Amino acid sequence: MFDGKSLAGWKEVSFPRHGRVEVRDGAIVLGKGAMTGISWGGSFPKSDYEIRFEAARLEGKDFFAAITFPVKDSYCTWVCGGWDGTVVGLSNVDGYDASENETSTNRDFETGRWYEFRLAVTAKRIQAWIGTSLVTDVDLTVSVVSLRFDDIDLCKPLGFASYATVGGIRMIEYRTITGGGGAV
Repeated sequence: MFDGKSLAGWKEVSFPRHGRVEVRDGAIVLGKGAMTGISWGGSFPKSDYEIRFEAARLEGKDFFAAITFPVKDSYCTWVCGGWDGTVVGLSNVDGYDASENETSTNRDFETGRWYEFRLAVTAKRIQAWIGTSLVTDVDLTVSVVSLRFDDIDLCKPLGFASYATVGGIRMIEYRTITGGGGAV
């Protein structure tokens, strides 16, 4: 989904007071702004897919690789490093954002270090990993996901955003998977 050289297939999101988006050193760099982002311009599945990417906080102390993604007829955002730098979780689950719901966890992210992220969405589950650690596992048969009330919906159907932080994203790829309820 990213050739490491250009924004082909991606478009810059027009967040108010956004930073600059550029490709540098094989990564998409989301410059420091109130919120800066990109969205995928092509088609993307609504379920039964896995997306993998690497991301780094290059400067700042808030989220650097929030990914907004489709979940059946809705959307959700996996926030990585939010709320002053450490909160990881989904916004929203049952009406609560990532800092207030059962997916909320704290994790330290070193500035300049690249992390591997993996997100799997099936008809019954959302699962997310950082490296080899499963950090989120939501049962969609009992929970409802949605987007926050802010401008993150501009990243639909699939997009990345950073908040008051410079974030780098690279090695973006996805594949379809067989639906089901277990880990993929």
